[in-house]
Amino acid sequence: MALNRKNQTKTENNTASNTSEELKQRLDKKTGFYYSFLTLVLLFCLIQVGFGVILNVSKTISYRAKIFTMQKIKNAAITRNDDLKQEIKMFSSATSLEGIARNNLKMASEDEVLILINNPPVEKTNKKKNILDKFKKIVGKNNAK
Repeated sequence: MALNRKNQTKTENNTASNTSEELKQRLDKKTGFYYSFLTLVLLFCLIQVGFGVILNVSKTISYRAKIFTMQKIKNAAITRNDDLKQEIKMFSSATSLEGIARNNLKMASEDEVLILINNPPVEKTNKKKNILDKFKKIVGKNNAK
C-alpha cells in the first residue's frame, strides 16, 4: 500500500506537472497569438498613417500651386486696374476729351472751321465697279431676252 501511495503521489505529481506544463504551453500560445494579432493591428495602423501623410503632403503641394497661380492672377488684375484708373484719369481731362472729339467725332470748337476731305479707299471703288459691271451684264442679258 505504501508503494501504491508513493506511485499514486508520483502520478499525481506528474499529472500536476503535466497540467502545469500544458497550462504554460496554452498560455504561451495565447500570448503568442495576442502578440501577433497586436503586431498586425499596429502594422495596419502604421500603413493608414503612412497613406494619410502621403495624401496630406500631395494636397498641400497642390494647394500651394493653386495659391501661387491665384496670387499671379490677383497681381495681374491689380496692375490692370491701376492701368485702367490711369486711363480714366487721362480721358476725363478736358484736353483729352477735346482730342477724342476732334479726331473720332469730327467736331470743332466755336471759332474753328472743320474741313473734311473724303477720299474713298481704292479697294472700295474697285469693288463697287465690279458690282456695277456684274449688274450691267445681268441687266443686259435680261433685256436681250
